[in-house]
Amino acid sequence: MSQTVKGVISRSKGAPTELVDVVIPDPGARDVVVAIKACGVCHTDLAYKQGGINDEYPFLLGHEAAGVVESVGSDVTHVAVGDFVVLNWRAVCGQCRACKRGRPWYCFDTFNASVPMTLTDGTELTPALGIGAFADKTLIHELQCTKVNPETDPAVAGLLGCGVMAGLGAAMNTGNVGRGDSVAVIGCGGVGDAAIAGARLAGATTIIAIDRDPAKLEWAVGLGATHTINGAEVDDVVTAVQDLTDGNGVDLVVDAVGRPETYKQAFYARDLAGTVVLVGVPTPEMTLELPLIDFFSRGGALKSSWYGDCLPERDFPMLIDLYEQGRLPLDKFVTERVGLGDVEAAFSAMEAGKVLRSVVELTA
Repeated sequence: MSQTVKGVISRSKGAPTELVDVVIPDPGARDVVVAIKACGVCHTDLAYKQGGINDEYPFLLGHEAAGVVESVGSDVTHVAVGDFVVLNWRAVCGQCRACKRGRPWYCFDTFNASVPMTLTDGTELTPALGIGAFADKTLIHELQCTKVNPETDPAVAGLLGCGVMAGLGAAMNTGNVGRGDSVAVIGCGGVGDAAIAGARLAGATTIIAIDRDPAKLEWAVGLGATHTINGAEVDDVVTAVQDLTDGNGVDLVVDAVGRPETYKQAFYARDLAGTVVLVGVPTPEMTLELPLIDFFSRGGALKSSWYGDCLPERDFPMLIDLYEQGRLPLDKFVTERVGLGDVEAAFSAMEAGKVLRSVVELTA
C-alpha cells in the first residue's frame, strides 16, 4: 500500500525548495523502501535545483544518505527489512561491457527503482541521482543499498553516498596514491578534503592543500594536510608546490575544482610521469588549451574520477570499519546537523563556504 511522507522538492529552475507531501508507492519486485535517518547536503543537489543537471522538474532532492530498510519487493535478496544501509547511485549491473571487462566502477547501466514517486496530484518526481533522500522515506532499487555496521552514526555513514566517497576514491582508487607519495589537492571543500584524508590513510608523506579560503585550509590540516598554499597569496601555485617538493612537483595532483585554470595548475604541479586526477565537475562550455608537446614530454597519467571509481559493496563497509577503528575521521566532515525544513538555508551555507557538510537528520 502506498504511503505519504514529507520530502524536499525543487519545482522549477532556481526556485526555492519546498517541503511537500510525497507519495511512496509499493515497491516493485526488486525495489525497497528505506526510512531515511540522515542525508548530506551535497553540491550536486544544488546543481539540480539550479538547472545544472537537466530540466526534468520537479526533482526530489537528496542522495547522500543512510537509513533502514522498511519494506522490500517480492524478488529482493540483496537486503532485508531492518538492515542499516548507505544508499549509492551506482548500482552495478554486472552485464554491461564495463562490468564484463572487469571494470564495474564504470558500469554503464546502473539500476533505479522501477516505479516513480509522485506528488499527491500524481505528478512524477525525478529523484536526485536516482535516490531522492531529502524525505522521511524513499524508494530505490535493492542494489542501491549497501549494508554497513548498524552502530555507525547515520550522519557519518551517509556521507559515503557521494562527496566523501568521491574524494577518498579519487586519491585511493583513481590516483592509486601509495605509501611515501607526495600529493597536492586543489580545492578544499568536502570532496577535496576527502581526497586529503584518503591520501593520509594510504600513507602519503607530503600532502599539500591548495585553496583561497583560510578556513578551508584549516579544515584541510585537520584532515591530514602537511602543507597549505593559499592561492590568493602566492604569485604562482605551481612554483609554490615545487618549492615544497625540492623543485620536482608531486606524484599526484587531485583537482577538486574542475576549472581550466585549476587543471593547468594540476598538470604542471606534478612531477615528471606524475598523475592528475580530475574529480571536480566542469561545466559544458569550459575548454582547455595546452601545448601538445607538454602532454608528450611530461608523460604520466591524466585521469577523471567518477564517484571515486568506487564499488560500494567493497568500499563502504571497509571505510566504515576504518572509521570505527579511529583511522578515518569521517565525523570531521559533519559541520552542522539540520532538519528537513532547513535545506534551503543549508544550500546558502554551502554557497558561502561556511560548511564542509550540512547533514539533514530525520527522526521518523
